[in-house]
Parts: sequence; structure tokens; C-alpha cells
Amino acid sequence: MRARLGETTIAEADESDLVRIEGNWYFPPQSVDSALLQDSDTPYTCPWKGECQYYSVKIGNQIHKDRAWAYPTPYPSAIEKVGTDFSGYIAFAPDVEVGD
Repeated sequence: MRARLGETTIAEADESDLVRIEGNWYFPPQSVDSALLQDSDTPYTCPWKGECQYYSVKIGNQIHKDRAWAYPTPYPSAIEKVGTDFSGYIAFAPDVEVGD
């Protein structure tokens, strides 16, 4: 599976390594090109997953604000609900194409 914004691949991993939560594919941190991500100061706390970290995607000189997010330390109950530890896994906004 790949996450692409335009022609740029942001993440790539086998589907078996991804976690699906609420319709979003979450990529393992090591599968993401971290050089393309910049921490965002957009605050959000999910009622059941915990505190979220948003990232903007920088491609060339263009910054695509808040196109990715992760839960660095999800609530233990969220990990139990999902069935696997998704700490730090990264998901992408709808305009980032995720597929084969």
C-alpha cells in the first residue's frame, strides 16, 4: 500500500503491516518518509483514542497543512479496542491517495 499526494509517495508498506481504524489506513512510522512531514500545532484529542499529533506535508516549497496525523500515546483502552498497538502509526487526509 502507498500513500501519495500528487506524484509524491509519502508512505509505503505491506497491507498486512497497516492498521485500519474508522476507515483510515494507519502506516507504521518506519514506512513513512519523515523528511516530508512537519509537526503541526493543530490541537485535537479524540474521545476514545487520545491526544493526536497532526503533521503538514511539505513537497518542494508547498506545505499541505494537516494532511497526516498520529496518536503517539493512544489510550490503553483504544489499543485494546483496535486489537494492536498503533502508537505513532500515521494516517492521511482524504486528498492523500492510499492504495496499491
